[in-house]
Amino acid sequence: MILSIVICSYNRASYIGDALTSLYEQSSGLASFEAIIVDNNSTDNTSEVFQNWRDNHPLGNFTYTTEKQQGASYARNTGAKLANGAWLCFMDDDAVATEHYVQNIIRHIQDQPFVVGFGGRIIPKYIPSEPKWMSHYVSSLVGNFDYAPIACVFENGKYPLESNMIVKKDVYEQIGGFNTSLPGVVGTLRIGGEGKELFYKIMGLGHKIYYDPSICVHHVVEVKKLTSEYMYRVASGIGRGEKARTKAISINSYINKIVEYVIKLAASLILGIKYALQGSPAKSWPVIKFRIDALKGLL
Repeated sequence: MILSIVICSYNRASYIGDALTSLYEQSSGLASFEAIIVDNNSTDNTSEVFQNWRDNHPLGNFTYTTEKQQGASYARNTGAKLANGAWLCFMDDDAVATEHYVQNIIRHIQDQPFVVGFGGRIIPKYIPSEPKWMSHYVSSLVGNFDYAPIACVFENGKYPLESNMIVKKDVYEQIGGFNTSLPGVVGTLRIGGEGKELFYKIMGLGHKIYYDPSICVHHVVEVKKLTSEYMYRVASGIGRGEKARTKAISINSYINKIVEYVIKLAASLILGIKYALQGSPAKSWPVIKFRIDALKGLL
């Protein structure tokens, strides 16, 4: 088997069915992949939703398992261990794959056999609609990702996002999978950056990471949940992840990251003023607060 798609789920019973159906209806056909759903200790009725969905969609290879240790890194590693495919694809439980998603992944693998890791585009699906205060810079916190209009190599330290990334399984195992000291969300605490570290390790082996916009998912964003507390948790989680990642390298790396974040905060102040002068004041504070919260997490 070429491809194993791992979907880690935590309390997303309302959306996991749409994610699974989008895979079930792939143009490539069900024989071209397997899907492994890892319930990461959900407290809602995710297991019941999956079973009902499976009863109505009996074809294909869809496996359900659980991982009690909280955190996406633990859940993804569990899914990877069960995977039979030579390639691992990680997709979120509130994402919807486009019709040719699997077909385009396999095409990318076959056309570029030297590639060991790549990722694709993520389009936010705002429910009910995109808020007025949302900007390009803040939208990355809710998964918006559109690196380039054509397939290309990631440059300048850029990398795929966790909700749409593909890696060769033997390379994934070579670097030890996801670092569980960067677990993602654990309760109300977030320590992010697990995907970044994964791809940085792969790059450290001398490999290039690729982007292909045809490998695309739509990511559900419930606007009512985008509270200041939620945005703080996500932004500060990025900072916490960078703190853990850089300190593991060296104290100088950590200090350099602090300097980088201070510079980015200054740039966000300028950008906020620019938004206000352009007649979009609602976008000013969120872009500044993003950088403040990220710096708080880092410190």
